[in-house]
Amino acid sequence: MNMKLLKFVYAILISFVLLAFISSEDKRYERTYFEDGTLASEGWMRFNIKTEYWSFYHPNGKIAEKGYFEYGKKEKYWFFYDENRIRTKEGKYLKNEQIGWWVFYDKKGRINHKCQINKGVKDGYCLKYKDSKMISAEKYSNGAKIKEWSTFNAFTHENNLSNLK
Repeated sequence: MNMKLLKFVYAILISFVLLAFISSEDKRYERTYFEDGTLASEGWMRFNIKTEYWSFYHPNGKIAEKGYFEYGKKEKYWFFYDENRIRTKEGKYLKNEQIGWWVFYDKKGRINHKCQINKGVKDGYCLKYKDSKMISAEKYSNGAKIKEWSTFNAFTHENNLSNLK
């Protein structure tokens, strides 16, 4: 065999070995439990790092939070619940940091307020609700309140946001 052909065959063999290794990666479904045996969490692990969809539970067995991981960090949309399975909040993560609009609920599961979050702090509008109707608004810059409107009408008039509910 000439040297070029030998190198080519060697490269092909190495490629097959690498493909076999990558395709047989250490991916497994894992469950953890509280001391009493109740399920605490479940989801996918890859190379001992949380990945894909995960669920976490309260000690009473009811869902506490659920969402998606990439490389061990919270990503995409997450949901959070109290011990009675009433949703408390929901929103998006990017590399383990809260971003975008987050929705917060009262103890009866009704929307209490919605806030724009950037890197885990209020940064933008925060809209407050009562009986599913917006009643007031605030504006934040990097966690500090910079403006407040006591009525929905004042907020929409000043901000020209007539279609925001």
